Amino acid sequence: MSAVYATLLLATLSAMPDAGPLDLSKATIVTRRGAVAEAEKTAVTVLVEEAENRTGVHLTVRTDGPTTTTESGAVIVATSRLDEVAEGRDAPAEIRQSVAGLKPEGFVLGVSQGVEAGANAGRPIVWVVGADARGVLFGVGKLLRTMKMTQGALSLDPKTKVVTSPAYPIRGHQLGYRNRANSWDAWDVRQFERYIRELAIFGSNCVENIPFQDETSTSLMTVPRKVMNVQMSEICQRYDQDYWLWVPAEFDLTDSEQRAKALEENEALYQACPRLDAVFVPGGDPGENHPELVIPFMKDLSVRLARSHPKAKVWLSLQGFKGEWVDYVYRYLDKEKPDWFGGMVCGPSSPSIASTRKRLDPRYPIRHYPDLTHNVRAQYPIPWWDPALAHTLGRESINPRPLQFAEIHNAMAPLTVGFLSYSDGVHDDVNKIIWSTLAWDPETPVRAILIEYARFFFAPEIAELAADGILALEQNWIGSLRDNGGVEGTRTLWEGLEKRSPQLEKNWRWQMCLVRAVYDSYIRQRLIDESALEEEANLALADAPARGAHAAMDRALTILQRTKTDPVAPRLRKRIDELCEALFRSIGLQTSESKHQASGAERGCILDFADHPLNSRWWLEDEFASIRNLPSEPEKLARLELLRTWEHPGPGSFYDDVGNVAKSPHVVKGDLTTLGLSLGRPSIPEVLWWDEGVSRQRPAWIDVMNWPLAMRYRNLDPEADYVIRTTGLGTCLLSIDGERVAPCLDNKGIGEFKEFVVPKRHLADGELSLTFERPVENLNWRYRSRLSELWLLKK
Repeated sequence: MSAVYATLLLATLSAMPDAGPLDLSKATIVTRRGAVAEAEKTAVTVLVEEAENRTGVHLTVRTDGPTTTTESGAVIVATSRLDEVAEGRDAPAEIRQSVAGLKPEGFVLGVSQGVEAGANAGRPIVWVVGADARGVLFGVGKLLRTMKMTQGALSLDPKTKVVTSPAYPIRGHQLGYRNRANSWDAWDVRQFERYIRELAIFGSNCVENIPFQDETSTSLMTVPRKVMNVQMSEICQRYDQDYWLWVPAEFDLTDSEQRAKALEENEALYQACPRLDAVFVPGGDPGENHPELVIPFMKDLSVRLARSHPKAKVWLSLQGFKGEWVDYVYRYLDKEKPDWFGGMVCGPSSPSIASTRKRLDPRYPIRHYPDLTHNVRAQYPIPWWDPALAHTLGRESINPRPLQFAEIHNAMAPLTVGFLSYSDGVHDDVNKIIWSTLAWDPETPVRAILIEYARFFFAPEIAELAADGILALEQNWIGSLRDNGGVEGTRTLWEGLEKRSPQLEKNWRWQMCLVRAVYDSYIRQRLIDESALEEEANLALADAPARGAHAAMDRALTILQRTKTDPVAPRLRKRIDELCEALFRSIGLQTSESKHQASGAERGCILDFADHPLNSRWWLEDEFASIRNLPSEPEKLARLELLRTWEHPGPGSFYDDVGNVAKSPHVVKGDLTTLGLSLGRPSIPEVLWWDEGVSRQRPAWIDVMNWPLAMRYRNLDPEADYVIRTTGLGTCLLSIDGERVAPCLDNKGIGEFKEFVVPKRHLADGELSLTFERPVENLNWRYRSRLSELWLLKK
């Protein structure tokens, strides 16, 4: 049987009369008698509670089915064993045959007419039949995602037919209860159970906790961390979710005292957990130990793990490992073939999944560890994200990326047994659902996933519009923000949905979509306004020779300060405040360090950055202060002229802010809408993190390119002389039309100029192609050479 969703044409089911939606508001849920796995019981509880939460209808649960012919309503059979449920004998042959072909965790969902006589005469029966207890839970999840649930009513299309088993056995997410998380450090046990349940409804089957790392506490935490570590295990036990622990060795493993303490701490937790399926030890990120120390530590963990959870395994990632360290791990695995080793995890800074599969013994599986949570400085950064958004929304903001992450999942999954994502909060909730659903069935259309998401979490009558609204939020981040008029349409769509759905006011997923739609629009309007202010300030500087340097700077400063004295879109700014506060109350989302006790400015503090300058105002203010101290008026005027013409070098000359999608017309970018994973990782800009996000340096030096694929120029003057000028850091290995050229000016500091003379022979056809070789540098990525700006100057 296919591992993907199948629309199986069951003859008996297809014979259902076309009588409109099947009313389930008076349905009886029938379960099997006797000893039933806890997850199967939980599945029925989930169905009853979720239906009642959305409709007010309480469904009756029995083990014997309706007892009289006078009872009205359909029957919902929820079981993993047809022969042990009252209505099992009435199951159509096609249902039984379909169930027999299921793989673990699979299920059948369908509708048939009841038998001719007896208590079930003429009753429609909804079949939710799992291959096992988990299958019942996932079948119930699909039923909840498919039903139409409104106040006082729930119904199902009687032609519903699903026969399915999951494509990948590992489908889960990291929910680390620690201070660093931007939301769930404020959660109680009930909220964790609610979220784990909702992930399971969409096909997730495992949870990874972070029990020890980041020991700092906060007043937001309502449950001691040691208690929550065990409570999460108990939740996983009830929902039959695998429970994983992420346990890095951040200390020096040659320190015998710390090593012994860590082993004892781990074993105590293992023994306290009713369920524990795996322990994941990242080789690095964090951790700096050689694998000759890491592997014996893992082996000792496995001994302690086996005492209380004999089937559990220990997994390893090669994050940060290179060269001999990687070779050491494979030599050990090839020689020892340890049975305690669960498999390899491929995450950020790991060797590729393809190279790992090539070297890893086939007996060991690979688990993907995708970063769904970060937008920049990440495993899967936003391709060509506009700097105005990167500087305000930042690394860990609300980030639905359904199409991009669908591409990533389906490109990476085939060599793995599935994934457990890296996440640090609820802001990536849509991404989690996309991955969970695609790991079940990679062929599921993204929009169909989002419609189910919106139907279940919002309301059926707006499901399609809300799904399109989520897709629109992703499109807000494609290309130049200033030129993306769709951003305003996205806000209009969400504000219209808000007026139609006042009952969703306190729904945190709804609040997240709203604040993103409003925030994107606010930043776009500010960007347009502040870009115009900077242009106006440059015009004021043009009067410096006539007015004097100081007077021109004073005038320019007054213009730039209008962003504060005459702020744009105050209604939107107020709404952002309201929605961020609502999100803190509803789900603990911390969008501000000062207001919400966020653990760091990078951790989703969009409220703190909502008014971050979107032009070069801070840099110009500092430049003006420096110019005032120059010894002579000519020097001041010369420097002001350089600032005024920085991005406008004159007729026949060109400027590119190389890492800014809106200001880099000569950079070869490729397709901005995808990550191009089928062709390898493309060159995309990197947004650096200086001074906790409030650096006063020129923005173009922060939004850098490491390095562009190429830069192309056409319609140049073959008779003119040209010079290439750059800013960046370190070495620039530039080739013009494939020929390496040496700099005639070679400053290497941030913001300092390099210059290269363009040989005349390359101008004969009026075109230039610039390419860059990446320097070989044994340096931390923060200090490696990079390109920020490039001018082609006509002399």
